[in-house]
Amino acid sequence: GDTGGYYVQAVNEKNGENKTSPFTYLSIESDDTPDIMAPVIVIPPGNTSVVAGTSEVTLECIANARPIEELSMTWKRNGVKITNGLHNLGRRLTITNPTSSDIGMYICEAELKGTNFEPARTKAFLSIIEPPYFTAEPENRILAQVEKTVDITCQAMGVPVPNLEWYKDSVPISKLRNSRYKVLVSGGLRIQKLHPDDSGIFQCFARNEGGEIETHTYLDVTNIAPTFTLRPVDTTVTDGMTAMLTCEVSGAPKPAITWRRGKQILASGSVQIPRFILLESGGLQITPVFLQDAGNYTCYAVNSEGSLNAFAMLTVWNRTFIVFPPEDRTVIKGTTATLHCGAIHDPRIPIRYVWKKDNIVINPATSSRIVVEKDGSLLISQTWSGDIGDYTCEVISEGGNDSRMARLEVIELPHSPQNLLASLNSSHSRTVMLSWVRPFDGNSPVLYYIVELSENNSPWKVHLSNVDPEMTSVTVSGLTPARTYQFRVCAVNQVGKGQHSAETSRLMLPEEPPSAPPKNIVASGRTNQSIMVQWQPPPETEHNGVLHGYILRYRLAGLPGEYQHRNITSPEINYCLVKDLIIWTQYEIQVAAYNGAGLGTFSRAVTEYTLQGVPTAPPQNVQTEALNSTTIQFLWNPPPQQFINGINQGYKLLAWPVDVPEALITVTIAPDFHGIHHGFITNLKKFTAYYTSVLCFTTPGDGPRSPPHLIWTHEDKPGAVGHLSFTEILDTSLKVSWQEPVEKNGIIIGYQISWEVYSRNDSRLTLTLNNTTHEYKIKGLSSLTTYTIEVAAVTATGIGLVTSSTISSGVPPELPGAPSNLVISNISPRSATLQFRPGYDGKTSISRWIVEGQIGAIGDEEEWSCLYEEENEPDAQMLEIPNLTPYTHYRFRMRQVNIVGPSPFSPSSRVIQTLQAPPDIAPASVTVRTASETSLWLRWVPLPDSQYNGNPESVGYRIKYWRTDLQSSVMVQVISDRLEREYTIEELEEWTEYELQMQAFNAIGAGPWSEMVRGRTRESVPSAAPENVSVEAVSSTQILITWASVPEQDQNGLILGYKILFKAKDLDSEPKTHVVRGNHTQSVLLAGLRKYVLYELQVLAFTRIGNGVPSSPPILERTKDDAPGPPVRLVFPEVRLTSVRIVWQPPEEPNGIILGYQIAYRVATSSPNKFTTVEVGSTVRQFTATDLTPESAYIFRASAKTRQGWGEPLEATVITTEKRDRPAPPRHLLIPQSEVTSRSLQLQWVPGSDGSSPIRYFTVQIRELPRGEWQTYSSSISHEATAHVIERLNPFTSYKLRLKATNDIGDSDFSAETEAVTTLQDVPGEPPNCVSVTPHTTSSVLVQWQPPRDESLNGLLVGYRIYYRELEYETGPGTESKTVKNPSALRAELTHLKKYKRYEVIMTAYNIIGESPASAPVEVFVGEAAPAMAPQNIQVNPLTASQLEVIWDPPPVESQNGIIQGYKIYYWEADSQNDTENMKVLFLPETMVRLKNLTSHTKYLVSISAFNAAGDGPKSEPRQGRTQQAAPGAPSFLAFSEITSTTLNISWGEPVAANGVLQGYRVVYEPLAPVQGVSKVVTVDIKGNWQRWLKVRDLTKGVTYFFRVQARTITYGPGLQANITAGPAEGSPGSPRDVLVTKSASELTLQWMEGNPGDRPTTGYIIEARPSDEGLWDMFVKDIPRSATSYTVGLDKLRQGVTYEFRVVAVNDFGYGEPSSPSVAVSAQSETPFYEEWWFLLVMALSSLILILLVVFALVLHGQNKKYRNCNTGKSISNMEESVTLDNGGFAALELNSRHLNVKSTFSKKNGTRSPPRPSPGGLHYSDEDICNKYNGAVLTESANLKEKSVDASESEATDSDYEDELPKHSFVNHYMSDPTYYNSWKRQAKGVKHPAAYRYEECAANDAEPYFQTVITTQSAGGVYTPTGQQAPGSRTPVTGFSSFV
Repeated sequence: GDTGGYYVQAVNEKNGENKTSPFTYLSIESDDTPDIMAPVIVIPPGNTSVVAGTSEVTLECIANARPIEELSMTWKRNGVKITNGLHNLGRRLTITNPTSSDIGMYICEAELKGTNFEPARTKAFLSIIEPPYFTAEPENRILAQVEKTVDITCQAMGVPVPNLEWYKDSVPISKLRNSRYKVLVSGGLRIQKLHPDDSGIFQCFARNEGGEIETHTYLDVTNIAPTFTLRPVDTTVTDGMTAMLTCEVSGAPKPAITWRRGKQILASGSVQIPRFILLESGGLQITPVFLQDAGNYTCYAVNSEGSLNAFAMLTVWNRTFIVFPPEDRTVIKGTTATLHCGAIHDPRIPIRYVWKKDNIVINPATSSRIVVEKDGSLLISQTWSGDIGDYTCEVISEGGNDSRMARLEVIELPHSPQNLLASLNSSHSRTVMLSWVRPFDGNSPVLYYIVELSENNSPWKVHLSNVDPEMTSVTVSGLTPARTYQFRVCAVNQVGKGQHSAETSRLMLPEEPPSAPPKNIVASGRTNQSIMVQWQPPPETEHNGVLHGYILRYRLAGLPGEYQHRNITSPEINYCLVKDLIIWTQYEIQVAAYNGAGLGTFSRAVTEYTLQGVPTAPPQNVQTEALNSTTIQFLWNPPPQQFINGINQGYKLLAWPVDVPEALITVTIAPDFHGIHHGFITNLKKFTAYYTSVLCFTTPGDGPRSPPHLIWTHEDKPGAVGHLSFTEILDTSLKVSWQEPVEKNGIIIGYQISWEVYSRNDSRLTLTLNNTTHEYKIKGLSSLTTYTIEVAAVTATGIGLVTSSTISSGVPPELPGAPSNLVISNISPRSATLQFRPGYDGKTSISRWIVEGQIGAIGDEEEWSCLYEEENEPDAQMLEIPNLTPYTHYRFRMRQVNIVGPSPFSPSSRVIQTLQAPPDIAPASVTVRTASETSLWLRWVPLPDSQYNGNPESVGYRIKYWRTDLQSSVMVQVISDRLEREYTIEELEEWTEYELQMQAFNAIGAGPWSEMVRGRTRESVPSAAPENVSVEAVSSTQILITWASVPEQDQNGLILGYKILFKAKDLDSEPKTHVVRGNHTQSVLLAGLRKYVLYELQVLAFTRIGNGVPSSPPILERTKDDAPGPPVRLVFPEVRLTSVRIVWQPPEEPNGIILGYQIAYRVATSSPNKFTTVEVGSTVRQFTATDLTPESAYIFRASAKTRQGWGEPLEATVITTEKRDRPAPPRHLLIPQSEVTSRSLQLQWVPGSDGSSPIRYFTVQIRELPRGEWQTYSSSISHEATAHVIERLNPFTSYKLRLKATNDIGDSDFSAETEAVTTLQDVPGEPPNCVSVTPHTTSSVLVQWQPPRDESLNGLLVGYRIYYRELEYETGPGTESKTVKNPSALRAELTHLKKYKRYEVIMTAYNIIGESPASAPVEVFVGEAAPAMAPQNIQVNPLTASQLEVIWDPPPVESQNGIIQGYKIYYWEADSQNDTENMKVLFLPETMVRLKNLTSHTKYLVSISAFNAAGDGPKSEPRQGRTQQAAPGAPSFLAFSEITSTTLNISWGEPVAANGVLQGYRVVYEPLAPVQGVSKVVTVDIKGNWQRWLKVRDLTKGVTYFFRVQARTITYGPGLQANITAGPAEGSPGSPRDVLVTKSASELTLQWMEGNPGDRPTTGYIIEARPSDEGLWDMFVKDIPRSATSYTVGLDKLRQGVTYEFRVVAVNDFGYGEPSSPSVAVSAQSETPFYEEWWFLLVMALSSLILILLVVFALVLHGQNKKYRNCNTGKSISNMEESVTLDNGGFAALELNSRHLNVKSTFSKKNGTRSPPRPSPGGLHYSDEDICNKYNGAVLTESANLKEKSVDASESEATDSDYEDELPKHSFVNHYMSDPTYYNSWKRQAKGVKHPAAYRYEECAANDAEPYFQTVITTQSAGGVYTPTGQQAPGSRTPVTGFSSFV
């Protein structure tokens, strides 16, 4: 198959040539047997050399063998097989970039596989040729002296080794054949015995096959003395020229040349002065030469062999030259041309001026137009074209000649181009072809043409400013499609710009797609699946039509995928939120605009990432290992990169105990992008099982955890054992007990116990126990010896912490005593030193000190908290208490702990307050929101009370803020209210971003700054007007206005356009507005203006918020004048047969200054052009035409004239007649409904009779219904009109109209009024007012407004529309609306809004016609709203008398509207809210608070509101609670009255602060000094609050008593006390005398005589009585007149069977006097019944005696068995208490008779006890026990105690029988036996107490009987009782005077 012809073709790729070889025919001989042929190398490789740096070299080795497919080719170099660079089945070996390392022998080996043939081999050597390079080179310059030898080095290397060859001055050394030149073996050159001729350049060449290189040096041979070869010569030069002074010198070394002038060196090898140049030849060049340079110059030549010098004289002449040369001049034809030529010269040399024109000398004498001035100037007057030419001024003198040339041109302006034509270019849509005819150039070539254009009727502007003057046509490009253009052209020559050509007709360019993309494309990731794209429209000039919208396309960045497209169909929307993207992926985004012609170009692609997501895969290959007992090591690999979904922020190592999974421990590790990651978790629990895991996290959050691994921390030494205690403490042994350590830290394998004698280590004994043993009995101890005992647990790791204690053998430990003497010192803000005296140690060492404290609230009801514990300091006497809160009140107490337990608490320390310190934290949750255009709203969470660290009154906040866009100063605001949560920062710049920080401060200093937050003020209206406003009237109806943009700092938002405000000055009341949309157009042509009117014009910019400031002051500009309008009100008041008088008024539109009027008239039937014309002045208003034809019709025309000519005439017809009358009024007035609009209507009428005088005009009046006045609308309606449009009406308003006509005679009557007509409705003229938008919930806002003014409604209001959208810089597009169809509504709610977005809300009012203008936009932030509901389930529970606990539930979750930051608790007393309301703020979301420092037993109302970052929620309904009762205050007053020698009345007032329900009072009284050796304390308890008085009847005459009264609620309060002395008072009367009692059958009479009246006259008497059954004196009768000496009382007032004694007491102003002596006892019995017979009494006495004995016997038996068993015996009693409890009212007389105690002075022992004196009434129940609380088995609820103190201190003890008291004959036993609550108990004195000097007993009376008045009696008496008036208890009975009422 290979048989055939073969050829080779060579191709030159550069020039394309190729050559082809002749054909070679290959024939293959066939052989049936398969060939097996040994390998043979057909073409062996050859030895090859290559130059180093060659890109590659190829060795070829071709072999043959059979079968060929088994042939294998291999290559080896230096015996090593080569595998790289083989090609064509190994036939070719290519070595790339060969280097010296590739040199060697290459062997090609051909082997036939599967055979035994010897491989064929061949060799080739590869050598590398390296170009030569120098290894040693000579220096650039070699200095050598004559006769010396010098070696010039030169060495080179290369492969092969290069040859070196030397040259001198380009001549080979070999050709010089100089024997002194010798080439060294190293390659260098040696020159011996140097001669000066050896100086020169020596070159060393190195050559080999790789190339040639060269190096050289200059050899300088010196040492020849200098000699002149050319001496200096004298020289003369002209000033300003160059002077050359010669000085040539030879020598070796080369002599140094120095030029001097005098002593100054001017030039040398090292010195160079400007203008003086040392030449190479040695000469001096002076450039330029000045006059002062003249003088002698010396040339000095010096070398090592000598020196020499020579000088020359330089002479300098003044130069003649032109200093004011003529200049090229171009003059206008006919003017004078002046060519100046001023010269300076040496004054000794004369000069001459010669002028030439075109090189021809001018002779001024031949022409009067040409003058040469003395200063050389040439004047040519009346220039013309013949003067054009080149003028030369020559100055001739001996000092030199000079000349200057200038050209004179005489020119004029070019004419305007003609026949200007403009046509659209069909091939280029944006170009226009202009052509014109070349104009006359004004005798000066046209320099260029200027093409001007007007775009869309805008002012003319230059478009092409330099059109080639040779061209008569041009293509105008750069035009904007879809705009109209006009063109004009002018020529420009040297004179200036000629006239413009005529304007072309207007051309419209076709619309094209936008030619520029949108600009300022900004993309920002909004979420992990969306990107917000914003842009600005293309430049307005690139719109090429009206924009219809935008196309946004996007795709994955860097990938070739297809684009996704979004169509934004509104050109006003310049943003788009691209959604549904891939997480954390980069996209490239482009935007293009489109119009009606198509899509424009896309913008440059911007790239942006979607936001990060959380990782979706855990870290890989997680391995954990416990390094020790508290540390775990983690090893892991990152998750796959595609699953991280963001920037890897790091990893979190997690560990949690197996048994407590919620105790998660997290350690964050920064990412490490190299290798395996590792990290550690430390401080773990020892020997604990943990689950471990690792997760990766990005900024948005955590990824999934890796699968948990179970791992144990290592075992460690255990902690201390617990509860070390001692029992069975004997002299030589004790038992030690303990519990397992809390921190085992491993497996407990045993315990080690050690003991030693205290402080004697040599006595130490140690024992190891197994792990189940928790007690050990130590034996062999020494008795009464203190030992230190230590116990420690043991694990495999070692012995744990030792627990030790000291104990004395044989002495069991006890509980320690309390510390005492607490002293506080070294008080700082956060610590204090507590010094104390340790308490009793309990016979063992103290193991721990515990300090507790009351924090902030100090009081008995406040709780104590543990503040500090100190262990293992048994001898401590001072503790440093750390971690205190600054500026906080503390009270401390402490206790000590030993092995037995804790001691009681010490007494409380004094109250201290820690010092102040600056706050530790900054306000939390600082956020900033836009408040308005110039303010930001800052909110924060205030500091909690506990963080004030100082006086709350001094706590405040400091805000600092600054602009971010420039280096502005920092501004500061200070808020002094510590509870403030928000602040509005005012006076900021509009639309500006600020950065803010906050800190808290107090009186000491400021805390840290908060994190920085950023906020931007709201977009606003521009605060400045556009700049550089200029106006120019361009015609009579047009004004051109131009302006510059508003300064950037004052734009305050995006400028949407400009508004031009203009009004005719003094004519228009309100300005009109012309709107220019867009920020790029800054000029406008106002058209349609009134002619020759002065206008006020202003320009303002506006944003989407509204209009900015108009430019000020208004610019005044008047439109240009024009021909005027016609005069008005043309009438003919006088008409005669041959004359008429015409009167007119100036034109309504004068359009300029009226210069005059023209009156033209003709006969109506004559030729239309045959007028008689008269002109009058501008002030004339009438004209009389005469010589008229009678009874003829004439046509008159009146016209006005301005500067611009005559205006339009007003024509009227008049008949020369005298028969005229006023016209009839118009009739048939009609207003077609079809012609009625909202602001106009059409009035139609039929004219009435003209009264033989033509109607001149009509007057319309209009009246607004219902109450308007007639107003003249117009009085200049044309006489020819039969209809007129009435404008400027108000919509939806009813009107009536009327009309009158006016002719020359006068006015007609008004026509009949029209029917009422109502204009149509129009859209409302104003938007709703006072629009406010406030957050309502987290997804809704409340919109509130006020309706528009009624006069602006323009119809019937149907409702409102609310438009709202997310702000463009916050989120995506889309305006939504809500319609409120109720016109009376004033609020609406917008719901389902997006959280955390800013919305813009505008409102319109609408009727059936349409909507009003929109209100100003209002911004609101949605997502934060105050809680909508109050807290729930509020409970108010009393804690103490001054504290309430308030508990509540948070508001429902759906109403919280955010995170609840805290609560405000409002509380007040129920009956006085305004005076007592308080508020407590909780800045934590806790739902419980304690209200403290409240008034006790007071009803409080509590209301709670929750608050979040947006504000306070509503308050809850008040809940009621009452504080608990407390001890009441003291009674308000204490008063005594009716003080006798034995009785008095005490009264008191109710406490001001009851602090609860008053249960009663306690009255305690006692004598200040013992009476008869006894000091008796009487206590009376009164139940109930109504009675606040007490009658006391047991006083001793003249004794001073101490009284104390206390009120009781739940306990007794403080008492009010006073002293009072029993009567008689000093100065009171003496006792009455001779008291006599007489008794009759029914009454009893008492008589007496007056005694000593005392210091004042007697004012009256009282009678006291003492009944036999009571034994106490009491007031019987009072208020007896002073004149009485007797008193009678009926026997029925006395108690039967009772005898009475009476005495009389006189009274004066000083009080009650001394009582008289008692009268004889008188019986009250009038008859003697049988039961009073002696025998009956004897029987009853015996029966009673037997009954009493039986009762006593029973009591004795019962007492022995029951009572004495429970009561301790005691020593003698020294006090006796008598206690009485009275219910409200008590009873009329309560008597306690203790009654004449006869005390013996000696006492005998009886069973170690003695009894106190007992009260006399036998019916009282006494107990002989000391502290027994039971009587006859009943529990005592009320007790009466008597305490008695011994008068005589005796060591003996009395027996029960040592004291007996005689019982009275009568008692009130029956009253007390029926009262089960009345008991007396006797208290014995505690053991070991000494007896006081006097007996003292206290009596306490208790009674629960029915309510009567109360009296306490403690002495026997007989008689009646006095009851105070007016103080009777409800339901009680009044006792009868004279009776005790004991019934």
